Amino acid sequence: NVLFFRDQPELTAKQQIEFGRKFGPLHIHPNAAEHEKHPELFVIHTHGESVVNNGSDWHTDVSSDPEPPMATILQIHRTPSLGGDTIFANMYTAFDALSEPMKAYLSKLKALHDPERAHRGRFAEKGVDDTGRKFTNAIHPVVRTHPVSGRPVLFVNEGFTEEIIDMSYDESRSILGMLFDHVARNPGLQCRATWEPGT
Repeated sequence: NVLFFRDQPELTAKQQIEFGRKFGPLHIHPNAAEHEKHPELFVIHTHGESVVNNGSDWHTDVSSDPEPPMATILQIHRTPSLGGDTIFANMYTAFDALSEPMKAYLSKLKALHDPERAHRGRFAEKGVDDTGRKFTNAIHPVVRTHPVSGRPVLFVNEGFTEEIIDMSYDESRSILGMLFDHVARNPGLQCRATWEPGT
């Protein structure tokens, strides 16, 4: 689910951390530059000379962690004069929209989520030298079951899902490519957020 709160006062770093802790222990990004005072915060700052644009591809935040974060809390401080929207995909609906044979087939599969392609060198302009570093990866079910609702949810993403376990490269890329296209090309699965200060 995605919730938007408009016209909010700007939270200080401490306030945002305190708000996040109401939902449980906070995740610390395993590969990005740490905030000098608050490692729980992941600061995204993009400018005209930026090499990296965080969120420019379909992804689930840090799905390459053995236990990915259960939620992300975002607040915007400054918006660009043009663009900058964020599109979210409902992966429950993405799973529901598949055929019954495909749902049954995918529900038996597991996939490798690896941050190598997404993160190697990505945070260099923020002072992170990851030369020679071994990134942590994880294997997750292609279809997960939400621990509270019990609903099945499609759990693959273009940013981190590298391959389906026990398949050839071509087989894996074909299935993953179909699923990535299914999510990216279907506006009925998506919600667009147009950012404004105070969101």
